[in-house]
Amino acid sequence: MAFGIKFKKFVSKKEYTPEELYEAIKDHEFTPGKPMWVKHMFTNIICFPEVDRQNQVQLLPAFNAGGGKRGNKWNLQKAEAAGGKNVAKNVALGIVSDGWANLGSLGGKNSKLCEQQVEEVLKELESMDI
Repeated sequence: MAFGIKFKKFVSKKEYTPEELYEAIKDHEFTPGKPMWVKHMFTNIICFPEVDRQNQVQLLPAFNAGGGKRGNKWNLQKAEAAGGKNVAKNVALGIVSDGWANLGSLGGKNSKLCEQQVEEVLKELESMDI
């Protein structure tokens, strides 16, 4: 996709909270590696081992997941690496370099690899009985 954006929708066969979905897939070896349950900002998200600090596959609910709500619609996306340290590093480097340090998410070899990983993870999720 253009400008380093990759976004796909995944519909699970059953309804899950984000933590329940993580439990259902945590032992599966996906193309980018095993999924992780990572504290990101004010919530936890499902993500996969990052390609680099600017390119990571993440799986997020496409519904209001607050209060333990369940749903079956999920967003699979390419994003900057999750986690407090990564967010702080990306913001700091972006400020110091006037944005130039964050151009790696827009294109290049690692960006293309992460976009391909989004496609592969989607296929692998769809092949699972979840």
